[in-house]
Amino acid sequence: MPLRVDLHLPSAPPEEVIRSDVASLWRYERVLPVGMEHAVTLSEGWTPVFQVEDRVWVKDEAQNPTGSFKARGMTMAVSAAIALGAQRLVAPSAGNAAGALSAYGARAGVPVVVAMPDDTPHHFINECRHYGAEVHLVPGTIADAGKFLAANRGPDDFDVSTLKEPYRVEGKKTMGYELFEQFAGRLPDVVVYPTGGGTGLVGMWKAFDEMERMGWIDARRPRLVSVQTAGCAPVVRGYEQGDEMTEPWINAHTTAWGLRVPSPIGGFICLRAIRETGGTAMAIEEEELHEQTGRLAAASGIDICPEGGAVWAAYLRLAESGWIGSDETVVVFNTGTGLKYR
Repeated sequence: MPLRVDLHLPSAPPEEVIRSDVASLWRYERVLPVGMEHAVTLSEGWTPVFQVEDRVWVKDEAQNPTGSFKARGMTMAVSAAIALGAQRLVAPSAGNAAGALSAYGARAGVPVVVAMPDDTPHHFINECRHYGAEVHLVPGTIADAGKFLAANRGPDDFDVSTLKEPYRVEGKKTMGYELFEQFAGRLPDVVVYPTGGGTGLVGMWKAFDEMERMGWIDARRPRLVSVQTAGCAPVVRGYEQGDEMTEPWINAHTTAWGLRVPSPIGGFICLRAIRETGGTAMAIEEEELHEQTGRLAAASGIDICPEGGAVWAAYLRLAESGWIGSDETVVVFNTGTGLKYR
C-alpha cells in the first residue's frame, strides 16, 4: 500500500511560510518533511510557466536538473533516506526516475541500483551509468523491473519506488505550491497532467489540501485531468468504468516511456483526486501525441517531450468539446526534456 506523510502545518500566511530568497523547491521548507540543512540538492524546482495561448500556460519541468520533474521527488526521497541512514538506494524505472535517482545518489555519495525495461531508450540507460549507478535491464515493463528488484534487493537497500516510500510525493507536491505563487495566489481552473505512476497528480492534490488547511485558499480546486496513452491507460479505464481501483494493463506499449506504467500502485488515489476535483481522464493515440509534441514545440520554443505532447493533445480535445471553457485558465505540464527521445 502507498505510504503518506502528514505534517503539522504552520498557521501563517504565505509570506511567512515561503522563503522567497530560495530559487528552488526548498523555498517551501516549512511544509516539507526534510529541512534544508539535510537537503541533497541540485537546485531543483521553481520551474517557469510560459503562456502559449490566451489563458493557457505550459509549466516546463524539463528545466529541472536531470531534465524532468522526477528531480523533485528524488531530492526529497534521497534527502530523507540519507537522514535515516540509508546505505544504498534502489528503484525500478521506465526512464527519468532512474536518471534522477542516479544523479542524487551521486550527489549524496551513496551507491544506486536501478532496474529498467530492456527496451528503454539508450539515452536513459547511459544517463544512469554516467552517474555511476548499477543498471539492470529486465525484459518487460517497469512492473517486471520492480519484481526483479524485489527478488534481488539486499537487506540494507532503501527502496525509493513510487509511493512505496512517502517522500517522493512530498517533492512533487511543490508543483502545486509553485502554481499558487506563479498565479499570484489564484490557482488555475484546470491542470492537465500526464500520468504514469501518478505521484505528480497526487502530490499537487495533496498540496491544495494543505493550502486550504493553512487558510491560503478555499475549498475550490483546479479540475485535475489525467492523461495517458491508448496503449497503457489503467487510470483512464478505471475512471471511465467508475471503478475505485485500477486494474493492470495487459501488453502495455507506448513510446512515451514515462506513461508505460501498467500497474500504478497509486492508481486508486489518482481516481479519487480526479473525481473529487471534478476532473476527467483521457487516453491519446501514439500518432496524435507525436504530432502534437512537434506542433507545440515549434509553436512555443519549449523542449516538449512525448508525455507533454499527449497532454497538449488532451487539452485541445477538451477545449474543442467545451469541457474547458474559453474563460478558464489552464496549465498543461511538460514533464521532461524531449532530448532523451531523440
